[in-house]
Amino acid sequence: MNKTFTAPDLQGYYGPFGGAFIPEMLFQNVEHLQQSYQEIYNDPIFQRDFHALLKDYVGRPTPLFLAERLSEKYGSIIYLKREDLCHTGAHKINNTIGQILLAERLGKKRIIAETGAGQHGVATATVCALKGLECIVYMGEKDIDRQAPNVARMKMLGARVIPATSGSKTLKDATNEAIRDWINNPTDTHYIIGSVVGPHPYPDMVAKFQSVISHEMKAQLQEKTGNPLPNRVIACVGGGSNAAGAFYHFLDEPSVEIVAVEAAGHGITSGLSAATTQLGVPGILHGSKSIVMQTSDGQVVEPHSISAGLDYPGIGPMHAHLFSSGRGRFLSATDEQAMHAAFEVSKLEGIIPALETAHAFAVLGDLQLQKGEVSVICLSGRGDKDLSTYMNAMNEQ
Repeated sequence: MNKTFTAPDLQGYYGPFGGAFIPEMLFQNVEHLQQSYQEIYNDPIFQRDFHALLKDYVGRPTPLFLAERLSEKYGSIIYLKREDLCHTGAHKINNTIGQILLAERLGKKRIIAETGAGQHGVATATVCALKGLECIVYMGEKDIDRQAPNVARMKMLGARVIPATSGSKTLKDATNEAIRDWINNPTDTHYIIGSVVGPHPYPDMVAKFQSVISHEMKAQLQEKTGNPLPNRVIACVGGGSNAAGAFYHFLDEPSVEIVAVEAAGHGITSGLSAATTQLGVPGILHGSKSIVMQTSDGQVVEPHSISAGLDYPGIGPMHAHLFSSGRGRFLSATDEQAMHAAFEVSKLEGIIPALETAHAFAVLGDLQLQKGEVSVICLSGRGDKDLSTYMNAMNEQ
């Protein structure tokens, strides 16, 4: 078993979770990716191109902002890692930049992606426009309705948005459709998975591309506090890519508390929730073994969250290992708590967060923060895409 929490073993397992459970038609594609990606990732020219685009196109490094009024309210020191200031408005672009460069190296001409909140779809459409590659984005019909601004952005960037009309018509179903597409087009197509889910090597690959978040955090904390290690790092978790990136360089530092916040929806026991670690059991979903919300006979339970990006019945295998090993502390916030937190952050700090990120803020009162402790919240996205949901909430008050 690997001794680090950051990297899987050679078969793609984080402890008991991970691996590659794929149809035979995809075996050659996934095996080629497994064999190629480490060599490509470690190539100095790839790294030069990746970091040049992160700097000049994405706008990195993103600021580490001391949230003074939030800190005063909770009697502790709270910093915000401002991923909302990335080009396209969320952390998702870090991964799509890396994967589009990888796809180019692999000679792929056609890009597919799945998206929930639309941010990964926008980030994929953006890099496809940048590189002149065909882009198809699968998105649940329900998410298309509730994330209309992002759908418009994808189309303006030249992507074709295809609705997923089965199941709950959300992220899980969009992922199913993308996998079907990949099976039918294995030679010319690269699937840019948007989270730390899917068959090996995707969870490791996406975590590596997102790890720029915690790499910057350490240097920024050193500069601001004289210590590269905070007391805790907090992030929302659906599949878990922003959390993987925010946690990455702290996972093997036992003094740093890792806090992951899932979407409890209407409440963990309500039947309308996406709190995977609380409700799930080990199972296979979208190509890897992880913790999955499922019935006793193995049927996936439909998740619910007010935030489209957390509306997923599983969790990345890295996070499943963090949960089962006790390395990570997994909490949850309801729709109502997340909504309350979004308005609180907006009024205290002048920053409107994405609904996904609002879940991370919602647990601050539960953490028993101490004076002098340093906490960093990954502010993974901005709230423009959720404005209609916020407007509905204001109209109901």
